[in-house]
Amino acid sequence: MVAELGRSNCPGLGEKTNGILFVVFALSTWTCHAHAQSLPSSYVAAVYEHRVLLNPEPRVTLSRSAALRHMRRNLQVFAQQAARAALQGAQMLVFPEDGLQGFNFTRSSIAAYLEMVPDPQQESWNPCEDPLRHSNTEVQQWLSCLARRHRLYVVANMGSVQPCSRGSSRSRGSGGSCPSDGRWHFNTNVVYRSDGLLLARYHKQNLYFEEAFDTPPHMELVAFDTPFAGKFGLITCFDILFKQPTVSLLEKGVRQLIFPTAWMNQLPLLDTIQFQRAFSLGANVTLLAANIRNDELIMTGSGIYSPSSAVYHHAQRGDPEEGRLIVATLTPLESLPDTLPVGHKEQGFGRAGSCHSEDCKDPLSFTSSMMHDRFTFILLRGPGGQRSVCDGSFCCWLQYQRIDSNFTEEYALGAFAGMHTVNGHYSLQVCALVKCAGADARSCGNEVVQAQTKMHFVLEGTFNTKHVYPSVLTSHYTLEQPAHLDTTALGTVTMTHSHMRAGLVTAALYGRTYHLDLH
Repeated sequence: MVAELGRSNCPGLGEKTNGILFVVFALSTWTCHAHAQSLPSSYVAAVYEHRVLLNPEPRVTLSRSAALRHMRRNLQVFAQQAARAALQGAQMLVFPEDGLQGFNFTRSSIAAYLEMVPDPQQESWNPCEDPLRHSNTEVQQWLSCLARRHRLYVVANMGSVQPCSRGSSRSRGSGGSCPSDGRWHFNTNVVYRSDGLLLARYHKQNLYFEEAFDTPPHMELVAFDTPFAGKFGLITCFDILFKQPTVSLLEKGVRQLIFPTAWMNQLPLLDTIQFQRAFSLGANVTLLAANIRNDELIMTGSGIYSPSSAVYHHAQRGDPEEGRLIVATLTPLESLPDTLPVGHKEQGFGRAGSCHSEDCKDPLSFTSSMMHDRFTFILLRGPGGQRSVCDGSFCCWLQYQRIDSNFTEEYALGAFAGMHTVNGHYSLQVCALVKCAGADARSCGNEVVQAQTKMHFVLEGTFNTKHVYPSVLTSHYTLEQPAHLDTTALGTVTMTHSHMRAGLVTAALYGRTYHLDLH
């Protein structure tokens, strides 16, 4: 399924160019070169959701030649998609995390797949033009020539290796000391300009059970500049849930992010397209998200998102397991206003009322686990009304009216404020309106895919963070654009929505209280 949410306000395709103006920001260095001229009014971006051809025995050590044969099979798919993207006018193409080699490697079995990727800030290198400068860099040569052949900016993810000296003060940092084998293994994004030049390199900061890779010794902020759309920042998968590097990039003024990912879907709050869209809206950024397609691991969901539009793909149960190219025309976000409304408030359907935590305590509230967090819920009874629920001093309010309702479907309003501790540690404040999986209240918070009930609603919470990511996920993995979002100086966030096109699965305000994370 490919769906388009909203409309891009782009009048047409931007001019394709091989201009050489670029900027890379990394580590503590942050420099900028002004654009020689104003940006085009639009550009064309593409992401590819790749069904990665896996190594069936990833924990068995291979020779370099065997590893290259494996990666070359995936590179051949990349080449086909690059040709397709170029024919559709794309100027940039993003491939997913782990798209070349797959996953589940050990530190020793990944070794044959790794290449040394030089720092583009330290040297200018075009692997396609100068393949002999660095040995054992076949993958980089293929990617560089791919970009050059199709005149595309290409973003890919690969494994890289960097020697280090144990005991050296320069090898120590936030990621720990040099590993015992004297090698850093990094999960690495690489960017090639449309003439093949290696433009940027980023080492993933927030690893997700990645035995083969190391956390970099220093947190990196990496961005690069393009002549057709301005600056883009680089993040990878789990990074999107953390302040470093993602929010730090935004604080540096980057408003367009590239997001290779290998994301395993988790309803009802962290389905891929759901959170990709939520982050784009909540942070007011463009997000180019390329995911893996792997049904066994519940991986699917890629898209191109701006605050005003979304073009995305999410496979449905029973769909053929295959890749998907997504192409969209966007306005460079640097040219858009800082505050970009997502809609207009519906007339005749007001805000939910406010209350203090003592007033919000309802004798009918109950607790149930949602995504391993203990939410406080209250059921929605009747065709409409107001509900409120609190988790400690954090409270959520809802005003709703069921439309085209299937009254056998149960819904609940939930609140959670605390530390998420399963598969990662991070602090949350969440207001969520969810369809329950069944009539039993204990099913509220379980995974649900289908729904028939449509609603008008206003969902509101008072957060002690400005980082709140709103989403409306409807039946069979479709997204809807909230009709209105509003944030007050006191931290109250209000999401209004009506005229739903499909049954409601989840409406959420997902707040990240980064300042309460354990460091």
